[in-house]
Amino acid sequence: MNRYPRNLIGHGPTPPDAQWPGGAKVAVSFVLNYEEGGENNILHGDAASEAFLSEVIGATPWEGKRHWNMESVYEYGARAGFWRLHRLFTGAGIPLTVYGVTTALARSPEQLWAMQEAGWEVASHGLKWVEYKDAPEEVERADMVEAIRLHTELTGEAPQGWYTGRCSMNTVKLAAELGMKWVSDTIDDDLPYWLTVEGHETLVIPYTMDANDMRFAVPAGFGGPDQFYEHLKNSFDILYEEGEAGSPKMMSIGMHCRLLGRPGRIAALKKFIEYAQSKGDVWFPRRIDIADHWAAVHPNVTPALIPSQMDRDSFVATFGSIYEHSSWIAERAFELELGPAHDTPIGMWSALVRPFRSASDAEKLGVLQAHPDLAGKLAAAKRLTAESTSEQASAGLDALTDDERAFFEAQNTAYQTKFGFPFIIAVKDTDKAGIIAAFTARLQNDAATEFKTACAQVERIAYHRLKDLL
Repeated sequence: MNRYPRNLIGHGPTPPDAQWPGGAKVAVSFVLNYEEGGENNILHGDAASEAFLSEVIGATPWEGKRHWNMESVYEYGARAGFWRLHRLFTGAGIPLTVYGVTTALARSPEQLWAMQEAGWEVASHGLKWVEYKDAPEEVERADMVEAIRLHTELTGEAPQGWYTGRCSMNTVKLAAELGMKWVSDTIDDDLPYWLTVEGHETLVIPYTMDANDMRFAVPAGFGGPDQFYEHLKNSFDILYEEGEAGSPKMMSIGMHCRLLGRPGRIAALKKFIEYAQSKGDVWFPRRIDIADHWAAVHPNVTPALIPSQMDRDSFVATFGSIYEHSSWIAERAFELELGPAHDTPIGMWSALVRPFRSASDAEKLGVLQAHPDLAGKLAAAKRLTAESTSEQASAGLDALTDDERAFFEAQNTAYQTKFGFPFIIAVKDTDKAGIIAAFTARLQNDAATEFKTACAQVERIAYHRLKDLL
């Protein structure tokens, strides 16, 4: 494998300004997972009972049997927990996004009616609350298609967003393929981002596993409501500070009717809502609101150049001149494990610098010797590469006085005689006076020191060229 599919760069060191409505410092997205009645159960045609995210300590699936206590936990969520959460959020005037397991919604018409009457977004949480990690792609696709059909029948419209949760490596791709406006089966960022998979575009709105009441039901999770509140508050405070500093982010909070709907836990949630609302400049959107806002403010734009997706000939033609007359560097870089992290100036700089640094001294010398003299005969004859012409002009080396020209001619000759390659400097890092001073100083270096210095300057030149190109 020489093309790495994972995206480890994301928005990078300078994420986009979210520009949340009203200048909000942070967007807080509450998500309610409605799974009650859609969990593993032999009544639902499953092989065993549910064993995930419940109050039953050490639960294991019961093959071929119903599990009374497990069913009771889920029933609490539908019978009591949902309504407690519904009263809290409608009273606070905060709309939710519901991740609705479709078969669970079909078994809960009163709850679904209440969600829609409250103006909550009902997104799809899949057909059933089951594990898809081992499911064949065609099976998962068929379940998703049926979930969309049933969701449309139940709610009056197709879902615009998707979250499976117990997902496979195909889930996000399938959600995009099936026309989802947004998908949340990732926990990889604090801001949305666009994703195109096999020609299908969707907006990824990352979810959370830490600011999530599921941690009441897993080892090393929240020991009690106070820990939950403190974690939410600390998360909010950091994101709010970043928003005040000009980099607004998004905070997701995951909830489950059967977990956070318990009275002792919902008290912590109520306390957090009151705290967050006290700030004033906070946006409480549904995920569809985030999707619509992001599409308007940060529409998907495909870069003109995506290095990791280029074929060999295009790659070498595009980057072969980054190192002066040394296309072999681009040829070797193409064979590296490239991915999204290399589609930026620094990423491509890294990909190209590796074969240069790993080259033999003789090969490196060839790169150095391929560079022109500064303000030399090639420049006067207008025979430099376009990159070198632009670089030398940026430092004023195309407009020298007679004395300056004489200086460069003498220094070029002395330098070439001593070291066997031209004087090389990244002119975009300095100016004419700095170049003249460096020329004089570096002539005093020994051969090994200057060879190393010249190679480092070649690397800097490559960085500037890539920054201009990408």
